[in-house]
Amino acid sequence: MRCPWLLCLLGSTVCPALAFAQDVDLHAYIDGRLVAAPGETSWTHGGLGKTRFGDGGTDAQFGGAGIVGTAQLTPALLALAEIQFQTTDRPTVSVLEAYLRYRPVALSRWRWSVQAGAFFPPISLENDAIGWTSPWTLTPSAINSWVGEELRVIGAEGHVEWRGDVNTVELRSALFRRNDPAGNLLVDRGWSLSDLTSGLGSRLREPNATGGDGEPSPASRYDPFQNIGSRIGWYADMEWHAPGLGRVNLMRYDNRADPAAHTASGVFAWHTWFTAMGASTDTGPIRWIAQAMDGATVIEPTDGVQFKTGFRSAFLLAGWNRGQWRPAVRIEHFSTQGWSDAGTPQGEHGNAITAVLNWRPRDWLRLTAEVLRIDSTRTQRVDAGLSPASTVTQVQLGVRLIY
Repeated sequence: MRCPWLLCLLGSTVCPALAFAQDVDLHAYIDGRLVAAPGETSWTHGGLGKTRFGDGGTDAQFGGAGIVGTAQLTPALLALAEIQFQTTDRPTVSVLEAYLRYRPVALSRWRWSVQAGAFFPPISLENDAIGWTSPWTLTPSAINSWVGEELRVIGAEGHVEWRGDVNTVELRSALFRRNDPAGNLLVDRGWSLSDLTSGLGSRLREPNATGGDGEPSPASRYDPFQNIGSRIGWYADMEWHAPGLGRVNLMRYDNRADPAAHTASGVFAWHTWFTAMGASTDTGPIRWIAQAMDGATVIEPTDGVQFKTGFRSAFLLAGWNRGQWRPAVRIEHFSTQGWSDAGTPQGEHGNAITAVLNWRPRDWLRLTAEVLRIDSTRTQRVDAGLSPASTVTQVQLGVRLIY
């Protein structure tokens, strides 16, 4: 179990509040899989594979479990806590989100709120189900896989909303800390497609190949949510949505980390910034979701020498609402490009296609069949004695019980 002090603090704060709450709501899920894994070792076990599962074979796997609780403490004050249990890398109980939100009742077209704690930045248009999962796929896109792994807001967000007769416009902005390592995985491992979401207290695994000699580097496991330096990050987000038309959002994120700062174990503060755009709409029974991200991350391991990696990715998802059945298809492209003041440029490029069939015969039961194919080329694979090109297929049959 990771970060027991955080769980104790959460319990000592939330439990007394629940006793005085006006309304308490609890939801939970547990997920099991039958997985036909690619032959490459997954990055979760120190390999260079891009999927959650690896090493070949067909095995039963534990997909995860979680519980989310909300308490309406007053008409204006809401408390939320979300805890998950994962076993893919090692058994871990961690907190995905825990925050307080104050939103006074408003009768005018304007409404505002503030929230403070730990929460996901408002990027994903896929992952809006329990446990920050997707109702369409088992595996989120490369964009939202990375968001779930390395991005978390630990700070405060202000939100202003204008509600028109047809349209609604929302503006959000936040200040945060403890997200200084964000960007490390994109450089050392590249993009991946995985529903293994990090919680507070998690330890992410870097590929063994980053050690340079086939052995794990000193920082082969690291906490993605920590301060390395004293800078404060920010993001700003604007969203427009209208019933029957859809939604569009635009975000700018900058963790403002000091690229020269690092811990004693060698975990660097990666100065990471990006622009993220997304849109969704319905055409009859079909839901269309599109997202794109473009950004860069920088470290300065020695004075005057910087290593910069640009990254970008985009996807388009089409999902059909057909009663109990929900088929979906997603196509996407991803790339990174790294360069330094001295050295050979390195990077990757690739694409993926995901085909899914969901069946939900009961409100508490979801059955999913998913095929994920990833075709990528990464120059760093040569350092590990592998071909730079890789084509892998992961097949999953999932059973999810939902409360």
